Amino acid sequence: MIRYIDDLQLTGKRVFIRVDFNVPLEGRRVTDDTRIREALPTIRRALEMGGKVILASHLGRPKGADPKLSTVLVAEKLAELLGGKHEVIHADDCVGDNVKKQVNDLKAGQVLLLENLRFHKEEEANDEAFSRELAALADVYVNDAFGTAHRAHASTAGMVPFVKEKAAGFLMRKEIEYLGDKVLRNPQKPFVAILGGSKVSDKIKVIESLLPKVDALLVGGAMAYTFLKAQGIEVGKSRVEEGDKLALAAKLLDTAKRLKTPLVLPIDHIVCADPDGKGPVQETPDQVVPADMMGLDIGPKTRAMYTQRIRDAKTVIWNGPMGRFEVDKFAEGTRSVAAAMSINKDAVTVIGGGDSAAAVEQMGYADKMSHVSTGGGASLEFLEGQPLPGIKALETK
Repeated sequence: MIRYIDDLQLTGKRVFIRVDFNVPLEGRRVTDDTRIREALPTIRRALEMGGKVILASHLGRPKGADPKLSTVLVAEKLAELLGGKHEVIHADDCVGDNVKKQVNDLKAGQVLLLENLRFHKEEEANDEAFSRELAALADVYVNDAFGTAHRAHASTAGMVPFVKEKAAGFLMRKEIEYLGDKVLRNPQKPFVAILGGSKVSDKIKVIESLLPKVDALLVGGAMAYTFLKAQGIEVGKSRVEEGDKLALAAKLLDTAKRLKTPLVLPIDHIVCADPDGKGPVQETPDQVVPADMMGLDIGPKTRAMYTQRIRDAKTVIWNGPMGRFEVDKFAEGTRSVAAAMSINKDAVTVIGGGDSAAAVEQMGYADKMSHVSTGGGASLEFLEGQPLPGIKALETK
């Protein structure tokens, strides 16, 4: 069982909230504040309940204390998003005597954002002494950082046993409810999964986990060409995982056949000799890609077929683009999947993080989905059925 923040009494308590503020920076500004905005409901609830709020996050992959990856700009953006109602104080470290003093001096309504956790190598090493130092700052531990839940780091797992009370935040609850309850454990039928991206090898365990549960698995992206080649279909210069990965693709196709689960592959393609679209772009009449071309998106017949499957579904989970969507000439497949999901008002529609989340945000469909996951790697591991350390640490007997 997992408790949630609204199950706790927080008045006067030091509330350590592990957030995911790993946001893109450019110069002196945050270029995408989505992850900060997603954490606001939990932060506001802790403040409303009279807690002394301490926020902790990593930012990027620093090698030591890198000023370019300081959370100071994030503190400024957070203060702006809180509408000036709460003072956001930035700590110059995440452990040490100065931080302890800042925590003890916190007044009602103030927020303390710690410096980048990864400025200390002990964070990723899940060092016990470092974990205890972080825990000493808190009476209550709240994890609202689903995007890091698949990492057993000091701030996501190591410190939790050393804090008296623990709970999940609202964002974490939403991720667990949608990916867990509404997708993996109790999906409404028909249940359709859509997988794209570049490598079959990245999605093996997800495919194995979903095949017994779904009514159809639709495949796009470069990974489709490994499946097609495994069936002996000519794929030209398309990106293919060779060697044992072809045998693996063939095995997954056999598994789907045995389970009588349609593993649906593209029946036509958008092709070009250049991945950036320099040169003629063509539609193929069937599954075969010309010898001098590479498949870079699903074709119009495939788009229509996938759209119909999505419209007939009651649950749809999507992870991975249908083509090289960053290039507009090859974005239509990804756009058509997003559009079909967005207009199926009767279905639970879930975007499994990563590039798919970036695509629906960029294309303006994000607010039309039931849920867009904030975790890329975490979403994949969750869909694989693996226990995530950051969630497991929150469980009570």
